[in-house]
Amino acid sequence: MQRKKTRVVAVGNVNIGGECPIVIQSMCNTDTRDVDATVAQILALEEAGCEVVRVAIPDMAAADAVCEIKKQIHIPLIADIHFDYRLALRVMELGIDKVRINPGNIGVEEHTRAVVEMAKEKKIPIRIGVNSGSLEQEIIDQYNGVTPEGMVASALKHVAILEKYGFYDTIIAIKATSVQASIQCCQMLSEAVDYPIHVGITEAGTVYGGTIKSAVGIGAILAMGIGDTIRVSLTGDPVEEVKAAKAILKALGLRQFGVDFVSCPTCGRTQIDLISIANEVEERCKSINKNIKVAVMGCVVNGPGEAREADIGIAGGNGVGIVFKKGEIVCKVPESELVATLMAEIEKL
Repeated sequence: MQRKKTRVVAVGNVNIGGECPIVIQSMCNTDTRDVDATVAQILALEEAGCEVVRVAIPDMAAADAVCEIKKQIHIPLIADIHFDYRLALRVMELGIDKVRINPGNIGVEEHTRAVVEMAKEKKIPIRIGVNSGSLEQEIIDQYNGVTPEGMVASALKHVAILEKYGFYDTIIAIKATSVQASIQCCQMLSEAVDYPIHVGITEAGTVYGGTIKSAVGIGAILAMGIGDTIRVSLTGDPVEEVKAAKAILKALGLRQFGVDFVSCPTCGRTQIDLISIANEVEERCKSINKNIKVAVMGCVVNGPGEAREADIGIAGGNGVGIVFKKGEIVCKVPESELVATLMAEIEKL
């Protein structure tokens, strides 16, 4: 796939856009005013692989907490601002790395101008966030409902306001709960601007359903070469968002996060307990930071071919398995020894 080359916007020490790796984001679900809880969650997100994190700023107490939170974390911090532009001004005074505003509810243009002027002064980027659930009423009326065309028009209107005041450190997000609408929005937006695009499916759902919906939507958009940073929005532990985001990028070959694990779905020809073996191998491979492909296969139909094509793999037989490395047979071992043998060979790579 050919990624569209967008302009580069610096969010703290992380560059978004251009030829930079697609950046993984998440958002805390803690009360931002609870500094200890928020910092603990951000540190857990960092450990999982989150590269930029957002926190809700519902009031001035939450805004004031930004200073202490930033002291204790290691990735850029984004402030999510709705309704009150003064909250944006406050977090910028305290050194926030990016401000996210929703043009549908930030207020009159003079409020936006005040935010833009301070952002220019302090060199803080702004993310314009357009969501299907909070589109301006005038846009809804003009486009006869919440439509991709209207959402893009809303985003472009507010980009024009920022540009009018000489501001170009902008990242744009247009998200809908509909996968199809999100794809259409990102296609139209990508054709209209060269700003970095933040991709996601908003309010996607719980961990299982939301991950599937996000993988389909975000994956389709990224496969078209559109997108510079992503967030998987899930109802649950935000660490699960990061795991899902990494899996999406890895599946598309856009980022490398350790072992690429493949296994067969099993069938009536399988003569070893492949499900247990595959689960154990996958779990043990999670902590291995090697750019390798590991295959765990169950029978003679596809097993030998897949195992040979992987850097290392297993092809199962009747209570035994053949271990392949770099296309060559290493050994044939009993089922009870397969996992230990495979892991030992992985360590040697």
